[in-house]
Amino acid sequence: MVDEKILFTAGHTACAGCGQSLAARLVIDASGRNTIVVTNTGCLEVFSTGYPYSSWKVPFIHSLFENAAAVASGIESALKYLRKKDSVNVIAQAGDGGFADIGFQAFSGLWERGHDVLTICYDNEAYMNTGVQRSGLTPLGSETTTSPSGTRSYGNITHKKNIVDIALAHNCVYVATASIHLPIDLQNKVKKANKLKGAKFLHIFAPCPLGWRYDPSLSIEVAKMAVETGFWPIVEYENGVLINVRKIKELKPIEEYLKLQGRFQHLFSSETGKQVIEQLKQIVENNIKKYNLIET
Repeated sequence: MVDEKILFTAGHTACAGCGQSLAARLVIDASGRNTIVVTNTGCLEVFSTGYPYSSWKVPFIHSLFENAAAVASGIESALKYLRKKDSVNVIAQAGDGGFADIGFQAFSGLWERGHDVLTICYDNEAYMNTGVQRSGLTPLGSETTTSPSGTRSYGNITHKKNIVDIALAHNCVYVATASIHLPIDLQNKVKKANKLKGAKFLHIFAPCPLGWRYDPSLSIEVAKMAVETGFWPIVEYENGVLINVRKIKELKPIEEYLKLQGRFQHLFSSETGKQVIEQLKQIVENNIKKYNLIET
């Protein structure tokens, strides 16, 4: 018997342990049936809508890698014209490559114009669908197929874009981060965002067993460790004001997070790699200071 409350169904072709598939189900089940979803090209679109099937039990539109936000802007404008927007949620979503790189111009335009759309970045920190290439949200030191480690390289040499601060600079009415290991927090943020009028942004941590090279059974543990080491702060803003921060009772060493994943293993075998770990520790320190992360 099919559970009518489940709006993202089983039968898709995501990898075992896929953080993005779990995040997508949490998002759409929280949004409800009166939702229109627009998705950029990427893993989520490929594994959930293989023709002639779809795991989505709501209207779902896929266009190009770069323009989910533009399509969603048009849908939102049409709904307003028809005086139906108040009863319909519109979501524009993408992976990190489709959001922060290829699709960013359209997302920036949506935010700047203030469309009443919830925009979501499912962040697995690389272009996983096309072969684990680095993206603008790949963390420093991470090994990908386009940022390999070796005698002349320590992995990705650039820092992760601060997409949260970029969204805040666009005056979005709601900006928040979430993680798959905190499902209630994630769904509460989706529900709150959908009630607010204007452009909203939710940045979701979505681990990838294939690209990050860890056992698929560890996805929740990896996500939890990212938060407990201060590497992924869980925060919430309304109208540019920081209103909530998930405090850390006992800060875990960043090494505990890195050692869970094959993409960081090379950092432990050279002096250059150890220097990169020190830079990652500084990122954690910056997060602690910025958000006052440690519970006192």
